[in-house]
Amino acid sequence: MGTMTRALARIAMVGAALSLLAVTGCATEVVPASTPVAETTTPTPTPMPLTAAEQLLADAGDPAACAVSFVLDGTTLDPQLQTQDALYSLLPIPRADGRVFAGWYADTTAATAASADPAANAGNPATRVNGADLVACTAQQTTLYGAWTTPEAVTAENARVPLLMYHQFTDKPGGEEGWLRGNFAYVEDYRAHMHHIKDGAFYLPTWDELSAFIDGVLFLPDHAVIITDDDADPTWLTMAAPINEQLQLMATSFDITGDGVAEQNRFILPRSHTHNMHTAGANGKGQMVNLTPAEIAADMEASADALGGVKEVVAYPFGHHDERSKEGLRAAGFDMARTIEQGYVSVGSDKLALPCIRINFGMGVADLTELIG
Repeated sequence: MGTMTRALARIAMVGAALSLLAVTGCATEVVPASTPVAETTTPTPTPMPLTAAEQLLADAGDPAACAVSFVLDGTTLDPQLQTQDALYSLLPIPRADGRVFAGWYADTTAATAASADPAANAGNPATRVNGADLVACTAQQTTLYGAWTTPEAVTAENARVPLLMYHQFTDKPGGEEGWLRGNFAYVEDYRAHMHHIKDGAFYLPTWDELSAFIDGVLFLPDHAVIITDDDADPTWLTMAAPINEQLQLMATSFDITGDGVAEQNRFILPRSHTHNMHTAGANGKGQMVNLTPAEIAADMEASADALGGVKEVVAYPFGHHDERSKEGLRAAGFDMARTIEQGYVSVGSDKLALPCIRINFGMGVADLTELIG
């Protein structure tokens, strides 16, 4: 085809295109083959980072878990993982120079009131929260609010904390016979005692709280009491401990772990009555004043292992103790020990020689009221 012919052909093609445009009223953009067509995409949103509490829950993967957050003036605390419908475990006890911690509370109003008057609502289960309370959460989270008070408030309160000591129990109103008769509390007297404590809204400190109170860094009201039982006797397990579960009152059971650890309900704190030292030694007294500090420490380590590693407190068998006992307990990492000496725990008490209030057969509510208010 000649040059002229090709030119005429191009003119004819352009003319045909213009004729088509005139008929349809549409224009078509010719895109060069070498130009790519851009694709439209929707950007993926950046996920919000998890809060510290949410991360705890995600890592736990447990529907019964509860992330507890803390709000306290001048202090930043990480959230803590707890278990719903179980007693709170080892809530933090903050320390600050010139201040005394006045506890955790369910809301800011109660915390503010506690800062002004820490004794006012200390025993109200709807306000001050501690290890005597069951964990309750909404959507697996909750927040506790802390309060501070002053050393002067502690001095003014002058709290004396009784550690009640029970042993065995009987369902016989007239009691048991024999030389151990005094050890057996009538179970209906015990029930009345627990109702008195419950209805009177006594504050029930945990052992770590008692330790901090002795150090003068935690406020406890004078209206406080710790309930304990020695030996984890079958009568405790079947008669008395169910009363604590029914009334939701925390108590401590001192267990001789070498005989096997007794199964307790969720309101009972199993603690050590030694592993294999609840026997008489060469001098007729307990092994705590016969064995060496190293032997005592080894026994207490075994007891702690049986109790899942708990080393807070031990009850001396028969109450016998001396400096070697204390040395052995320190070596094993125990912070406190309860004797059978009568008395109350105050700020500055000897943590390895805590006194108690012994409960004997025949003591009713009037007797208990005289002892603890």
